[in-house]
Amino acid sequence: MRKLLFLVVFIPMLAISQNDGSKLLNMSEITVKEGHESQFIAGVKMWKECYLEKKGTDKFNVWRRVQGEGIMYVLTGLMENWAEMDKEDAAGKECRMKVIELIMPHVEKVNYNIARTMPEVGSTTPAEGTKLVWVSFFRTTNGTLFNEAVKEMSSTLKSVEGAARGTWYSFNGGGPDAPEYMVSTPYKGFADLDIKREGVWKIYENKHGKKKTDELRAKFRASLENSWAYLYSLNEDLSN
Repeated sequence: MRKLLFLVVFIPMLAISQNDGSKLLNMSEITVKEGHESQFIAGVKMWKECYLEKKGTDKFNVWRRVQGEGIMYVLTGLMENWAEMDKEDAAGKECRMKVIELIMPHVEKVNYNIARTMPEVGSTTPAEGTKLVWVSFFRTTNGTLFNEAVKEMSSTLKSVEGAARGTWYSFNGGGPDAPEYMVSTPYKGFADLDIKREGVWKIYENKHGKKKTDELRAKFRASLENSWAYLYSLNEDLSN
């Protein structure tokens, strides 16, 4: 999977040790040309078939963005550390022409990012059976205030419900419009979105009272420059 990521973005990476318990998430946002979705899907399937035939071992997920402009797929894969970027992927190398000939002709553009999980704010790994994720993205004006507010909210939510609702990530670099943080909340399907759950702020108010909630909400809002969110649906046929 790393070789597929490299081939669609051509980005060299540095190997840096990492031992804080977090993981790295590779993300390639692939905008498919209008009218080319079926050809793109067919190309990815043929690449995956080749990769598995060559005994490729990397695991990856392919998600289709539900809302927004255009047709976007997101290829994601977890790494334990940066050093994994240095490892040879013989299967990916052998299947590289599948990417060039069968996938890239149907791609309009690619945006590649790397994010790191944030175990310090009670992040969880996606639950088994996750088929849908609601991902909220954030850009901040004050990262310190933002992290303080997120840690406080996450700690309260975990103490009340026993676990965090989603996985938090911080982005490692990126362009001037790239998000700095995101949180991914897993669901087993669209029907789960109909289940009514008490909001995070209401849970916080129930535990700490309105005054403290208003103070934390003000801190959180003051730290934000912008935020947005999308749903992503897992394509199991394209994933490994």
